[in-house]
Amino acid sequence: MSAAMRVLIVDDEPLARQRLKDLLAEAPDMQLVGECRNGHEAIAAIGAERPDLVLLDVEMPGPDGFGVLRALAPGPAPAVIFVTAHRDFAVQAFEANALDYLLKPFDRERFRSSLERARDRRRTVPSSLDAALLERLESLAARPSATPERYVTRLVARVGWRMRFLPVEDIDYLTAEGNYVAVHVGKQSHLTRETMAALEEKLDPRQFLRAHRSFIVRLDRIEEVEPLPPGEYVFVLRDGTRLTSGRSYRAQVQRALELQT
Repeated sequence: MSAAMRVLIVDDEPLARQRLKDLLAEAPDMQLVGECRNGHEAIAAIGAERPDLVLLDVEMPGPDGFGVLRALAPGPAPAVIFVTAHRDFAVQAFEANALDYLLKPFDRERFRSSLERARDRRRTVPSSLDAALLERLESLAARPSATPERYVTRLVARVGWRMRFLPVEDIDYLTAEGNYVAVHVGKQSHLTRETMAALEEKLDPRQFLRAHRSFIVRLDRIEEVEPLPPGEYVFVLRDGTRLTSGRSYRAQVQRALELQT
């Protein structure tokens, strides 16, 4: 028997949340893991609880339902059923890959049919790429190769349902993005769950420079350096990207780039 489906309710109306809870209670294979009153709570709860299914209102305080989906980190996303009194968002909802669009008021049978869609999706969507697998892949990427070098030669990032290995020689720079780090490769960027501090330890300092608390840059991508009066520097990369170093990183920037003090 499969585990219960973990469900999160997001709606700013208490009565609407209560009705959804009552209907969910009639489905023994559904487990309510939380309820949220606005978009900010929803984003945090989805990240913390990793629900299988989100019953998501569209219009609410903070980010609306679509804003919540846009704010989610790349990777396996929960199934989403929009629950709203507004029919105008239906097309947009399905463009956002919503599983269903429940228009209030809806009856019990209509709700049950939506849950059945969620069950069908769970049966058909591969679930092998879970957090444990991600950790194993990250461990594999971090493992030293045949050489005694302690630094990694590639990083792991999620691209939808897939894991992508990013050779370090292709990486231009990395920037902090909330709880994640964006790895910039050419015109693309990929999110990884690791912290800037952890990545700084893994990357060869002969190739990469931590020049700000929020970015690491590959040294051979720097085309120009423009000094700023307070001890900061503007790095102009080959692709035109401009990054400003932190004042507290002045000494290590000067050492790495052999700049005159």
